[in-house]
Amino acid sequence: MTARHSGAHAMLGETIRLAVRAIWRNALRSFLTVLGVVIGVAAVIAMVTVGQGSSAQVTRDVEKLGTNVLMIRPGQVAMGPRSSSGTARAFDLGDVERLIREVPVIETASAAEQSQMSAVSGNLNHRTTVLGAGNAYLDATDWEIALGRRFVTGEERGGRAVCLLGETVRQELFGNTNPVGEAIRLKSISCEVIGVLVAKGASSFGSNQDDIVMIPVRTFQRRIAGSSNVNMIYVAVRDGASSDLAKVEIEGVLREMRRIGAGEEDDFTVMDMKQLASMLTGITNVLTGLLAAVAAVSLLVGGIGIMNIMLVSVTERTHEIGIRLAVGAQARQVLQQFLVEAIVLSLMGGLMGIALGLGLAMLAAQIMTIPFTPDPMVVLGAFAFSALVGVVFGYFPARRAAQMDPIEALRHQ
Repeated sequence: MTARHSGAHAMLGETIRLAVRAIWRNALRSFLTVLGVVIGVAAVIAMVTVGQGSSAQVTRDVEKLGTNVLMIRPGQVAMGPRSSSGTARAFDLGDVERLIREVPVIETASAAEQSQMSAVSGNLNHRTTVLGAGNAYLDATDWEIALGRRFVTGEERGGRAVCLLGETVRQELFGNTNPVGEAIRLKSISCEVIGVLVAKGASSFGSNQDDIVMIPVRTFQRRIAGSSNVNMIYVAVRDGASSDLAKVEIEGVLREMRRIGAGEEDDFTVMDMKQLASMLTGITNVLTGLLAAVAAVSLLVGGIGIMNIMLVSVTERTHEIGIRLAVGAQARQVLQQFLVEAIVLSLMGGLMGIALGLGLAMLAAQIMTIPFTPDPMVVLGAFAFSALVGVVFGYFPARRAAQMDPIEALRHQ
């Protein structure tokens, strides 16, 4: 039994050696043959890896806002571009205070208003987002202070002209220097810089979260908006409490506050960050799957290329096949030789495709600033599929070689 196994191993090794020699004899043609497999494997691995990295980035961005955070806006808001109903009544600061009083699971809540405008320091000018909010917003979104301090109670309640800078605004107006104690101008308001926010980087929506100037919401209302309206409320739910339960309770209180009758549609929207994360991740996964499926078509094309070149190889080597059959080689041995050649070609393409795919995915991750998260199962699956391509598309040419008549094959010159 051991001798038989040893002989079988030796025969398989010799078959693989012959296959590699035949492939190397026509190296350029062999490379062009497996190019479809290389591109297919690389595209599948790159697409799936980039898609998984994008999903991970979406999850991280939402976690930065807090998975226990709810966002409340007036009007019915569709996911995506802003589409609040123009007829819905805006909130005010009293609504925020009432929510905190009447919904026990709320840890903190903050009104928020924002507008685009220029921030000016000396001769430097930078257009940015000015956000009117308070310390409760920083707590809800878990945003820390890198330099300086937060607002004090008197500044929030009195609507003082003080501000916190995002890292991008700091770099644009003050470079790497400490801006605390300096002043910037927003429209006609001179704001004292009291702190710099910790950098958050780009969001999964592509926006720069650090391109921001934050001032107390009352300052925003009095000095910029000229109204007491609030068009966004951020709510942080207590640790351990269900955000779904909090959402139901908030909706009930808001319906009562806004005198919405039974059967009438809400004129506000409560968005759960966990639901938003799940939706965005789902969209990313679907797109990744579609792109990977399209990329996998290249593997089919590559398999057809392997079959064609193996058929050509069988025709070119008819005399060699005839000699082997004439000296006693069995048909299954000829079949095995050509089948192994096809499989080796596919596996070579698979290995090159894995290297290329991981390289492209790493490059894309760096350019897109997303995590590089290769999945070993995807890599293994793509490699196994490339071997399957060799078996499936190499069988027909190998079978054709094995069924040749030795006498007719020897006549072929």
